[in-house]
Amino acid sequence: MGGILGRAGWPVPIVRIASGSVCLSMSRSAPAKTAKLTYADAGVNLIEKDTFTESLESIMRRTQGPRVIRNPGGFAGLFRLDYNQKLFARNYKDPVLVACTDGCGTKVKLASQVGKFDTIGIDLVAMNVNDMAVQGAEPLFFLDYIAVGKVDSRMLTDIVKGVAEGCKQAGCALIGGETAEMPDVYDVGPPPDFDLAGFAVGVVELERAVDSGRVEAGDIVLGLSSSGVHSNGYSLVRKIVASAGLDLGAVYDELLPTPRGKRGKVSKKAAGSGAAHAAPTLGEVLLTPTRIYAGTISKLLRQYRVKKVVSGMAHITGSGMVGNLERALHKKVDAVIDRKSWPMPPLFAFLQAHGGVDTEEMYRVFNMGIGYTLIVRPTFAESVKERLEKLGETVHVIGSVVKGKGEVRWA
Repeated sequence: MGGILGRAGWPVPIVRIASGSVCLSMSRSAPAKTAKLTYADAGVNLIEKDTFTESLESIMRRTQGPRVIRNPGGFAGLFRLDYNQKLFARNYKDPVLVACTDGCGTKVKLASQVGKFDTIGIDLVAMNVNDMAVQGAEPLFFLDYIAVGKVDSRMLTDIVKGVAEGCKQAGCALIGGETAEMPDVYDVGPPPDFDLAGFAVGVVELERAVDSGRVEAGDIVLGLSSSGVHSNGYSLVRKIVASAGLDLGAVYDELLPTPRGKRGKVSKKAAGSGAAHAAPTLGEVLLTPTRIYAGTISKLLRQYRVKKVVSGMAHITGSGMVGNLERALHKKVDAVIDRKSWPMPPLFAFLQAHGGVDTEEMYRVFNMGIGYTLIVRPTFAESVKERLEKLGETVHVIGSVVKGKGEVRWA
């Protein structure tokens, strides 16, 4: 006879009426037989993950110089602080380590939708090292964290290749990372869910660390062109795409380098495919990686070892020009910015038109074509601009500093 399990696994007695009498019966339940579970049954494939991890060694080594100490099988990366008797080979007297961490926001969702993963790693590096450059720091090394619902070696390899490319552009070493397979947290798709986080460490001479207290009235504000939306505001971007019924796999005339004068969808191709000369799809345009300014800024600052010609800098990310440039000011000065001093890339006009977004909201959310700013002494503004241009940047004189209250104002 069966029973209802009570405390300690014993059955609660069941009263049963049979042939005019009442009888009590009690029995112990036999444990149910269950199959032996494995980690793979729970959705985590250790063999596939380990195989992927072991395949990354050659990718990482392409970013590493003599300051990285090989540590096969180690649990952490090793980086030498003193190389050939010269700290970082830069002759630092009072070096200070600078650390940053950041991700790519919901741009990862767009990468998943489009099925293109080879540039999102560049974004990850850029979001960290560009913040670091604001302090005047040289990036040293980088680590990444990738979380997925299921290990897909091809997707993950593309992501890490992008991280390595970003490190090469920034001049830092990729010395480690972590891949977490969490099927209960991230949907395995399709399209697959995933998330990225990055961690960067750099160094700056304490005496030359950028400090907002240096900014003076009369300083000039230079703006470096962005490569697109970069890695902020993608929740709004994706909302515009969905609400307007835009096709990520289509080529739109408004986004071509030389518009043909015909508004709307021009053609369609599979996202991520086609010859190098083919016009990019909307998805590919939106996935254009964040420009990495850190390498350029490090080279620029090394050219001014004595004079402090740069008094402040800002990485233009979420909250746009106003929210970020204000962080480079102290409470006795304002920055007056002329929005007509640089050309707004057509992508922002495209998003605004299809989303019906107010102009002020566009400038509050997006970089609108300026991804990085420098505040420089007026007598050096032209020479700094020329040096930056020789280093490959597109530079605009976008404003000046006046006495004020620590605010950014439009001219």
